[in-house]
Amino acid sequence: RSSARRAGCWTERSKRPVSTARACTSRPWLIAELAAVQPEVLVLMGATAAQSLLGSGFRLTQHRGELLRLPGNDFDGAVVVSPHPSSILRGRPADRDRAFHALVADLRFAADQRGR
Repeated sequence: RSSARRAGCWTERSKRPVSTARACTSRPWLIAELAAVQPEVLVLMGATAAQSLLGSGFRLTQHRGELLRLPGNDFDGAVVVSPHPSSILRGRPADRDRAFHALVADLRFAADQRGR
């Protein structure tokens, strides 16, 4: 079975991320959800999530720790990007502690944006 898992955007057969183009097809659904929920902060975890909403040229590593906005008028809340948590497990064991602390820092940064 090759159906995509909604939470992780991974296909069961290949264990590869869904393409950015395929993720972009879900944009209208996501924008409708954002309008209904109206979160103060949106955290995009991973390059696929970030590029599907911020453009294919977006480089997560260049904008980590920055307060961003979605292009257009689709969502007016804060946007924060972070590598996907699974990248910690896929990385070198020697780098995992540093990567985990960087992820926690990203999430703290996102939480600090609430109420601003």
